Amino acid sequence: MLVELRAENYAVIDHAIASFGPGLNLLTGETGAGKSILVDALALLMGGKSSVDVVRHGADKAVVSCVFESTPGAEAILEENGIDAEGAEVILRREILSNGKGRVFVNNQPATVAVLKQLAPELALVHAQTETLSSFDPTQQRILLDRFAGISTDPVAQAFARWHQARSRLNDLLHGEQDRLRMVDLWTYQRKEIEAAHLQAGEDEALETEKSVLANAEKLHSAALAAFDQLYEGDHSAEASLRAALRNVEELARYDARFTEAAQQLASARAITSDIGSSLRDYAENISASPERLAEIEDRLALLDRLKRKYGKTAAEIIAFGEEVARKLSEVENRDEALETIRAELDAAAGDYRKAASALSLERQAAATKLAKLAALQINSLAMKVRFEVKVAPLPVLQAPGRAEETRKNNEAASAPEETWSPSGWDAIEYLIATNPGEPLKPLIEIASGGELSRVLLALKVAVEQNSSRTGKKTTPRTLVFDEIDIGIGGRAAEAVGQKLKALGRAQQVLCVTHLPQIAAFADQHLAVEKREKDGRTQTRIRVLDDRARTHEVARMLSGAKVTDTSLQHATQMIAASR
Repeated sequence: MLVELRAENYAVIDHAIASFGPGLNLLTGETGAGKSILVDALALLMGGKSSVDVVRHGADKAVVSCVFESTPGAEAILEENGIDAEGAEVILRREILSNGKGRVFVNNQPATVAVLKQLAPELALVHAQTETLSSFDPTQQRILLDRFAGISTDPVAQAFARWHQARSRLNDLLHGEQDRLRMVDLWTYQRKEIEAAHLQAGEDEALETEKSVLANAEKLHSAALAAFDQLYEGDHSAEASLRAALRNVEELARYDARFTEAAQQLASARAITSDIGSSLRDYAENISASPERLAEIEDRLALLDRLKRKYGKTAAEIIAFGEEVARKLSEVENRDEALETIRAELDAAAGDYRKAASALSLERQAAATKLAKLAALQINSLAMKVRFEVKVAPLPVLQAPGRAEETRKNNEAASAPEETWSPSGWDAIEYLIATNPGEPLKPLIEIASGGELSRVLLALKVAVEQNSSRTGKKTTPRTLVFDEIDIGIGGRAAEAVGQKLKALGRAQQVLCVTHLPQIAAFADQHLAVEKREKDGRTQTRIRVLDDRARTHEVARMLSGAKVTDTSLQHATQMIAASR
């Protein structure tokens, strides 16, 4: 859910803050007050294209920011991009400088527009007048159908990953064969050199430590004996002093119990001192200044250094490099056997993918018919008279006119070449619409105007939510934003739009810019966007309306600048009826 949206020096807005709540949030206000500008600002935070034109005249930069409630999917995206989570919130900020440059921050950490685009599907879908067509791209159309049917693409994605991995291995073996043959002599030399060294993981660190001890044997022997003498052996050793002190404190403890614990502590200190002294004595006795062993270690370390310069930073990395070289040589030596094995794996993986993708296609085709019927009913209740269809077919079929019907009759046999396979299946999904009687069905994004497309999307979302309620399948919660969805409608159609927005708001947060009182009456939270002049500059502010102010705003929308008693009564009735 979107919690807050801020804009500073953005277009005509000097500084504005909008707080949103759950359900249906409606923004109203006079034309030019900045309602759609706020929607555009949110679209910018979802990764939209920026322009220096949005920087308010006289300002160095425009800043837009927002706070969303986090989702598990959003947290996963942040983790993938190395961005720390901020509790239960996701904070986005974007700066557009007057020189054309820009900066992006996610949770107050530097990020990129690409990260915003990754987060957008988890956080909000913005249907602005300028962004509607691009927002409802083929990927979004597929996602909407899959959500409607509660379809999971995980089995297909897993099958695709296995097939893709097998194909990559086969291509590496086939296309890299000449290079591999040229490298055989080098790999053979490298393997022999590493094997001849008989390396053990971690031996370089152990040898360095032993070398340090041997090279400083005399110093270490003297230091250990001196410390032993001071702690235990000498006339004025720490152990002797502790022993004497312990006798005196024990004598005190016989008469005063307060010293019992002190005596115990001294006894413990004496025991520790004795143990350390013994360790120092044993260490000194075991130090052997062996020039032969030191020379042997230095030779071994020199060998390791030569291997490190070639194959890795540590003995473990050199061993791993040798194992990789051995694997490559084995593949070359057993090429035919390896090819046969990989081809068998590839055929099996391809068969699994075809099976999973075909099942997914059939599931989508069944869901497409249901969605088209429900969506048509919803769309036609919004002052539109349309025919609507959802087409599901393998990608090449949609690109070849005249074959769609043939594929429809042979769904079970329909397939797609490997070049079109993907983790989400091989289907291309198109939403087709005819907005006038007698007209042919055409792709939605080619035929519908911005206002029409917003209404179609609203109808589709309501159809998905209604189906989710009946089947018990939940869609991913996110904020849906509609800008001026009421273009070209009024009366009963406007009331129907308001009802659908209200129904959609029961399952997810909805933000909508409207000019119609019939829609404004359905708000769960009503925000008024107002502009005023101060010091010769236009300023925009956003107010969350209480019940009284809301009634007055709906009355203004009914009657214009002059609010009458009649319009107030009518507004009161409309709001009461919407509840």
